[in-house]
Amino acid sequence: MNSTLDRDPYGDPYDDRYASDPGPERLGFFGTLGRWTGRLVAGVVLMAVVLVAGTAVRVWQVARIDDYSKADAIVVLGAAQYSGTPSTVFEARLSQAALLYERGIAPEIVTVGGKQEGDLFTEAASGRNYLIEQGVPADAIVAVETGSDTLESIEAVSDTLRVEGKSSVVLVSDPWHSLRTRTMARDAGLDAWTSPTRTGPAVYTRESQAHGIARETGALLWYQLTHFTADFSYTAGQ
Repeated sequence: MNSTLDRDPYGDPYDDRYASDPGPERLGFFGTLGRWTGRLVAGVVLMAVVLVAGTAVRVWQVARIDDYSKADAIVVLGAAQYSGTPSTVFEARLSQAALLYERGIAPEIVTVGGKQEGDLFTEAASGRNYLIEQGVPADAIVAVETGSDTLESIEAVSDTLRVEGKSSVVLVSDPWHSLRTRTMARDAGLDAWTSPTRTGPAVYTRESQAHGIARETGALLWYQLTHFTADFSYTAGQ
């Protein structure tokens, strides 16, 4: 015989559990599919966040490396120049290369970079002229006047050095550019390490540093995914 003691005045807890967390048998096919799709999307988003964050940390870590090991050549990545006068970004890179040469890191400096439509000078030629003005011997500078982006420039340098039987390089660019240039150089068959600038617009402010890390994180991920380059423009008056 049933009594009031046998009844739950608040309802059946078993039914309440199903109401708050319905199982597959109650969701049906489309309900279950929707649940797993949501979990999959959340997992993909989480993996993407981890990948981007991890890459940004690596960009920051390599930017802090300043390797003065001896090499066959010092390679200066090109940047904007105006009628033969290097921009402040380019000047900072060239000054770092001249310092490395003075310290005997390598017997030659390679400047690299073509020119934009309407330019009178290539980046490589303007860089070479600047270094000569700074006292670097002309016969110690090789101008590779090819390349409109980082990947083309690296590949042009690799081809030039291989003809000369050289393979080890120290790359000079902005700190945040270091990891991508090193990755590209090693993919091109060079034994490469980095000695980035410590002056210039790329490191002037926290804003320019954050922008540089974000820019290079995206560019490096794009390169690793496609093996194409993605060079983004500078900001903050650079």
